[in-house]
Amino acid sequence: MDFETIRHKDEQYIEPIYARFQVGIAHGKGATLADFAGREYIDFTSGIGVNIFGMNDEVWKEAVISQLNKVQHACNLYYTQPQTELAELLCQKSGAKKVCFSNSGAEANECAIKAARKYNADKYGEGRRYEILVLNGSFHGRTMATLSATAQPAFHQYFTPFLEGFPSFDPDWQSFSAAVTDKTGAVMMELVQGESGVTLLDFDFVRKVEEYCKAHDILFIVDEVQTGNGRTGKMYSYQQFGVQPDIVTTAKGLGGGLPIGACLFFDKTEFVFHYGDHGSTFAGNPVCCAGGAAIVKRLDEELFAEVTRKGWHIYTEMNKLSKVSKVSGMGMMIGIKTDKPARAVAERCIEKGLFVLTAHDKIRLLPPLNITDEELEKGLKILREVIEE
Repeated sequence: MDFETIRHKDEQYIEPIYARFQVGIAHGKGATLADFAGREYIDFTSGIGVNIFGMNDEVWKEAVISQLNKVQHACNLYYTQPQTELAELLCQKSGAKKVCFSNSGAEANECAIKAARKYNADKYGEGRRYEILVLNGSFHGRTMATLSATAQPAFHQYFTPFLEGFPSFDPDWQSFSAAVTDKTGAVMMELVQGESGVTLLDFDFVRKVEEYCKAHDILFIVDEVQTGNGRTGKMYSYQQFGVQPDIVTTAKGLGGGLPIGACLFFDKTEFVFHYGDHGSTFAGNPVCCAGGAAIVKRLDEELFAEVTRKGWHIYTEMNKLSKVSKVSGMGMMIGIKTDKPARAVAERCIEKGLFVLTAHDKIRLLPPLNITDEELEKGLKILREVIEE
């Protein structure tokens, strides 16, 4: 099937909820993708941070195919080996005590929201400390609860009324202090806000919020859906900040291309849920978990050092350009503000053989973590040319 046929059928049968670029992906290897005419592109997107070991990763494929040949699905009334293996790996690499699997980042955040409310209901009484403070500019998902927790008006039109209990604050101490009340049971934040422009939070502010939460028995929840799994140069971004959350959510790169999310519970929250409190038919699917285990096993200090090196190289190279006004982010999660509209830059990059993302007025880069230096330089050359045109 050629690209024009695919595009026509897409327009005919698929709800138009995506502003697709006019290109189709036919196949690829690593950080090099090809369209249906055989033209190649360097990938600085990894499917919005999902394909963290690039396209057609052999280790991941072997694990997935092997599990497909055994059990493709088993409901959560029974035990499966891949689910317990992945849970153990996540606990070992994070210090978490328990894991609750889901099918996406939004569902992982839903789980965290429910856990926070149940923790406070059990300890302080139903409906007393139900509020979860969220940062302005946050993005936590598109389900009704996570959309309610997403403090960006651009995502809210048409969908009111929202769930109550998600007051928002700016990333400064005065705003946070003013938002806390006797109804506050948790704080939920991304430490690098991806969708709002790859905004890195102030380290001292994050540490101060964590200290306040611990002193007042307010749960500290970190959304690592996009920042987790090595993206920022550590297993999770909170490890860069030197803080200890009570709950962490993760997804995207966790499955290496298959849909999976996880909610990680630490000391204070490990026993918050009991039988019947939460559940999902597909969560912890054995094929997804097998793929996830093949990913997480390779997230080690050697890889993190490479992510830090490559990310810093991108950061410094982009800061050299006169038409770049700001570079933000951490590791291989980079936002770039230029004097051109971000969408126009992304479209021009495609014309020249490079895939990039946008985040509001910034270009957003999320390359595969194992992108080769050759692929990286080829992509940066195109990006420089486009920005400087």
